Amino acid sequence: MKWLEVAVRVPPQGVELVADIFGEAGAGGVIIEDEEVVRRRQRETPPEEWGVPEGSIRLGLPAVIGYLPVTDGAGNPLEELRSKVEDLGLQPAPQITVRVVDEEDWSECWRAYYRPVRVSPRLIVVPAWENYRPREGEAVVRLDPGMAFGNGTHATTLMCLRLLEEYLRPGQLVYDIGTGSGVLAIAAALLGAGRVVAVDVDPVAVRVARGNVAKNGLVDRVEIVEGSLLGPVSDKAGLIVANIIAGVIMDMAPDAARFLLPGGGFIACGIIAGRAGEVEEALARSGFNILKRAEEDGWAAFYAEKA
Repeated sequence: MKWLEVAVRVPPQGVELVADIFGEAGAGGVIIEDEEVVRRRQRETPPEEWGVPEGSIRLGLPAVIGYLPVTDGAGNPLEELRSKVEDLGLQPAPQITVRVVDEEDWSECWRAYYRPVRVSPRLIVVPAWENYRPREGEAVVRLDPGMAFGNGTHATTLMCLRLLEEYLRPGQLVYDIGTGSGVLAIAAALLGAGRVVAVDVDPVAVRVARGNVAKNGLVDRVEIVEGSLLGPVSDKAGLIVANIIAGVIMDMAPDAARFLLPGGGFIACGIIAGRAGEVEEALARSGFNILKRAEEDGWAAFYAEKA
């Protein structure tokens, strides 16, 4: 299958606005590249562990990158995206570049620089194709991101994983909303969740996540379903995790409270640090007590409990 890789270079204040537009266009998720963040990570990483090819780093303003299916005729999502980005009136004006990629080529590209990611002494995310021997007591998430989002390397995913490890209680029912590659759902099961229901609106992500669940031998404990946010769920959970964007988290906060048991936890991430205050207020209005706030690389995450 062929896809359009659409990269929109924007000033920092436009990153989340453009990410929202990608969601409306059906992208299912975005990659956000910031040269400053990448360069800092490069300086902090031993050379033998740095696998990102130099030519793959986009220089200049942050780039918001999403993948759209190749289509013809009226209702072309790419043209609608262009129009909405122009209507934002951002300065400097966003620059949009597009290239066609094959799904197989995109997937193979990851293998060139995707390496194991040490989340904590206990938890590690490993490419599914690597022959990694676990240490005693180690929880290993084996992952092939394919065309889905979430490979364990981004600050938002890392913060979610660490909050899961800190706050998940054995035997809990966990909902992973916007699961992408399934990395958080798989980690939740490995960390002791009794059952995990992972939801994504993107059928490609659903397919990839199901494959990753099978690779980790967790099909009996992790269910991947296609749907929007909390729409497909019914039972009350002990923990909900959502690595999405600030606006969506604020909108879903009342439903998150409704689908949690008393004292249940909500891990909310994917939040640009500049909007963390808005999210905190929305969580409080929905009856949550915020127990922890984390920040990394300009992103924020919360762990909150239902009062």
